[in-house]
Amino acid sequence: MKMSLLKGLAALLLLPASLSAQSGKNALRNFPAGATPEEIGRKVAARFIATPHTNFGRPFPPRVITYPETCTWYGALTFAQVTGNTPLRQQLANRFEPLFGARDTLIPIPDHVDYTVFGSVPLELYLQTKEDRYLRLGKHIADKQWGPPEGKRVVPASHRFYSQGYTWQTRLWIDDMFMITAVQSQATRATGDRSYIDRAANEMILYLDSLQQPNGLFYHAPSAPFFWGRGNGWMAAGMAELLRSVPKDNPNRPRILQAYRHMMASLLKYQSVDGMWHQLVDDPNSWKETSCTGMFAFAMITGVKNGWLDAKTYGPAARKAWLSLITYLDENADIRNVCEGTNMKNDHQYYLDRKRLTGDLHGQAPLLWCATALLR
Repeated sequence: MKMSLLKGLAALLLLPASLSAQSGKNALRNFPAGATPEEIGRKVAARFIATPHTNFGRPFPPRVITYPETCTWYGALTFAQVTGNTPLRQQLANRFEPLFGARDTLIPIPDHVDYTVFGSVPLELYLQTKEDRYLRLGKHIADKQWGPPEGKRVVPASHRFYSQGYTWQTRLWIDDMFMITAVQSQATRATGDRSYIDRAANEMILYLDSLQQPNGLFYHAPSAPFFWGRGNGWMAAGMAELLRSVPKDNPNRPRILQAYRHMMASLLKYQSVDGMWHQLVDDPNSWKETSCTGMFAFAMITGVKNGWLDAKTYGPAARKAWLSLITYLDENADIRNVCEGTNMKNDHQYYLDRKRLTGDLHGQAPLLWCATALLR
């Protein structure tokens, strides 16, 4: 992206609200040249197509498809669908084709939330192509998540959660609430069977009761009382994905919608004047982080488009986030200031010290989600 464009976008962010942001849903339309969701989505999707299977920055290929790749693949597919880009969809299907053959070992065993989310990709491919082989694979993965505990990852808590009607893969890390809801929502969209999304909604209540704090934000885990940016981003995006498809007569929907709105209202208070959010959401001295900013923007865009959020309040906030976010893209369509893959730790400094990566798929994926959401 040329420097002149970046300077122009930066100038837009500094204009008074009455001049820089249109009211309501119109704030999410009519972006300047070089900043439209169509242009950004095409560039980021093309970058993904050209990128080999990634392995969390390691110099060798992964043993199985990683969850950041899954999330980016899913985002690219939804962008292809909403833009009617058949060639892009075919390229994304071609990327999958070896997994039905000699490279089937790259398909993750669905025994952990980070692996099971992979099912969202074949389910999206089924929705777009109607090829049964995608449905069979995706449904198998979604079903395994609520099947009986099995495999080397089973721990005593697995049996306890399973006996209570939750997935045995429950960890009570906020990351889970995208990983679980994405694949289960997709299974309902692909099959029409609401049992998938109903059980995901019930699981969401467990996480809300366990991790959401009075300020609307979420601890990373019960033993990690920090408002980590991307962790909260996973939760925001997960609630948005769930609410897009959970039936209106689901008894858990009002509680989820209330929690989502509470979180969005809190995020407004912590958004920087330039539209970004921070590595630790409530710490303005922590660095500005792009993956969480993209995820929060996606959640707000989705809320405005579906009427869950006040458009005059959240439309301009989401627009500002998008316009700021894309200034972090380089000439290769790689986004910088992406927090590296992060485990849970009871240490404030641990989160501050995480490496800032460029082009990491944790950051590329939310760009595609936002582009899709802006065009829906």
